[in-house]
Amino acid sequence: MSDLYDDQDAFGEGSEAGDAQERVFAALPPAQGRGFAATWWGQAWLKALEDTALDLSQLKAGRRLARAGAVGAVSVRPGRITAVVRDRGGALHRSDVLLHQLDGDGWDRLLGMAVERSGYIAALLDREMPPHLVEDAAAAGVELLPGIGDLEPRCDCDAWDHCAHTSALSYQVARLLDQDPFVLLLLRGRDERSLLDELQVRSAAAAAPAPAERESGEPEGVDAADAYASAIVLPPLPPPPPLPAEPGLPPVLDTETAPPGDTDVDALEFLAAQAAAEAHRLLSDALTTGHPQRPVAEELSPSADAARLAAAAPPEHVAVRLARASGRDREGLALAARAWEHGGVAALAVLEDAWTPDALSAARARAALEAAWEEDERPALKGARGRWTLSDGATQLRLGRDGRWWPYRKERGRWAPAGPAASDPAAALVTALGTGQA
Repeated sequence: MSDLYDDQDAFGEGSEAGDAQERVFAALPPAQGRGFAATWWGQAWLKALEDTALDLSQLKAGRRLARAGAVGAVSVRPGRITAVVRDRGGALHRSDVLLHQLDGDGWDRLLGMAVERSGYIAALLDREMPPHLVEDAAAAGVELLPGIGDLEPRCDCDAWDHCAHTSALSYQVARLLDQDPFVLLLLRGRDERSLLDELQVRSAAAAAPAPAERESGEPEGVDAADAYASAIVLPPLPPPPPLPAEPGLPPVLDTETAPPGDTDVDALEFLAAQAAAEAHRLLSDALTTGHPQRPVAEELSPSADAARLAAAAPPEHVAVRLARASGRDREGLALAARAWEHGGVAALAVLEDAWTPDALSAARARAALEAAWEEDERPALKGARGRWTLSDGATQLRLGRDGRWWPYRKERGRWAPAGPAASDPAAALVTALGTGQA
């Protein structure tokens, strides 16, 4: 076996991948009770290892080390994977496994085939290795997956074959390949970014009509299938825009020209200002961490949207129109706006939609009420349909469908929201009383 430990360029073309990016994967946790490869390509990697190794006892020792989490961070770069492996005695060993890189002609054939079959690239971007990609590549004379003898071990323990350390590293790499087949393509010489960039260039060139075609009188353009294929390898989207310090200013409608018909200029200006404020809020929310994983909020009903707008203090005649359009009187809209300020849609539902808790929700509510106060301090509360009214007849706790408690006070004969929700009924009652003590 040739001495390649200090001469990586001898193990492949080298020049094709001079700018390829090294990827470093953090040490994986122990793999107790699970296989090392769940995908067919990860299993093919292990088959190449197991068919190559001459000492099966070293393979078994390597599996034990990998299962125990003895393999450190794994560096993957063209032609080589590297990690520090701790053996059973605690000694640390640098271990490498080498794999030939594809030469320039091999990459040219592989990329040309991928451009013709855009589904292959789509599968890779979904972190899948299509079997037909490997088969078609082999038919074109390009071997993507390693075969017998392709995985060359190098370890500072001076073993001449795969030792426990290089075996452990190879078993751990099978787990990385399961997660991302681009690891294999990086080993063969191309990192994901440069690979996709070149595919984009090739796809655009393939989609462009030839000069003769343009002169033939045929309509200019790109076939829809070609355009779709090119879109698969487009570069990533630009970074999101920065959040403006404040919402944009709506246009001023106070001009010398009279508005048409019965256009309400004040209402238009108010709606434009609210649209700008809502757009600023949505953008701020979209830029927060984890936003793509959150469920999409349901569209507001006209009644709920009227409460949202009323909370922004519109001109009085606009508020009157909002009340009429939402089926409320003016005082009812003011209460809805106050509820919206305290908790949005959830608070509005507590104000306007009475509900009767099911048996489980009622039991939890009773337990929360009993735990909130000592026996001799518990206030006299009378419950009905998810609402508990204090003996004074002017203070109330309402149970929301999410299990939170909402404080209410009676004002001019109507129950009015007195503050935001609390998980503790005693805290909600303090807010409802407004005295600082329950």
